[in-house]
Amino acid sequence: MPKILVVEDDVAQLQAILAILRSNDFDAIGADNGIDGAELASTHLPDLIISDIHMDRGGGYDLLASIRSNPKTASVPVILITAAPEEAGFRKAMEMGADDFLQKPFAVSELLKAVNTRLHKHQTLIRQANAKLEELRKAMSFTIPHELQTPLNGILGYSDILRKQYEDLESNEIAWMAERILKNARRLQRLLENYLLYAQLELKRVELLHASGQTETHEAHNLVRTTVETKAAEYGRMGDLQLELAEGSVAIAPVHFNKITEEIIDNAFKFSKVGTPIFVSTSSRPEGFVLTVTDRGRGMSSTQIKEIGAFVQFDRQTYEQQGLGLGLILARRLTQLHGGLLNVQSELGVGTTVKVQLPQA
Repeated sequence: MPKILVVEDDVAQLQAILAILRSNDFDAIGADNGIDGAELASTHLPDLIISDIHMDRGGGYDLLASIRSNPKTASVPVILITAAPEEAGFRKAMEMGADDFLQKPFAVSELLKAVNTRLHKHQTLIRQANAKLEELRKAMSFTIPHELQTPLNGILGYSDILRKQYEDLESNEIAWMAERILKNARRLQRLLENYLLYAQLELKRVELLHASGQTETHEAHNLVRTTVETKAAEYGRMGDLQLELAEGSVAIAPVHFNKITEEIIDNAFKFSKVGTPIFVSTSSRPEGFVLTVTDRGRGMSSTQIKEIGAFVQFDRQTYEQQGLGLGLILARRLTQLHGGLLNVQSELGVGTTVKVQLPQA
């Protein structure tokens, strides 16, 4: 039975609304002022709040502000009641998070229609959120153990061979295995670092962005060059790299600018074939410092671009790509937190262009 809180300083009106709701199978509770209404909302956690705007003690706007600022009630839908809605007041209430309005006097059918519509929409949003959460849980339960186990198996396997057969191995074989161990260890380290950074960003621990003590990257083009050439060497694709780097500096710490660049260029190599070009450019414009990476790889559909998110990898079973699916979402989060924009343009079978615009130092 949905619980509805009604806040109305006209006692007769309050009792009438409560009676209507209770006769229609709603669990209705009431308060005659906004102050008591906010306390009841926090205590009883209703599914819907109906409140008059103009009240002597704690008006509807104050109540709405209190509801939205309380994490326990922030998502509860609110219907405001007013005798004569003004455009300015209407706009103010919508900006504050009001979900609907009822104008006095209203018929019983209007009240019930507004209540049922708002409850239905809220339940739909909850179902959608739960479905997304379940998708995320499934993706995490499959992706994280698999991605951590793969490099760990490489480390354990080569280490065990070295431990048991070192006397029978040639020096070049030992060096090769040591290189494989190091490569797998670095992959494991990057996976853990990305997962930790994603968790921190989702918790909105923005202070972590300034933990390094640096907030600017000077000669950003040189950092881009170093990062993309390192990645190209890792993938054995130095010959595919085409650079056009203009000088510039950005208002973001080097560690975070490097992470943005690294994740974007890694995706470009990962999702394109050897022998196809990777174009990387930087430019300083009035709107900011711009980094652009273009590949001639697999590409994405418009639907896939909209669905980019954490632990999401398109056609993973088909292509068996590595990674947690965090790269692009991490780059986007870091860009946005520094006041920048990240745009993705892509076409299936043609390629992808990622453009990052950041404020200049």
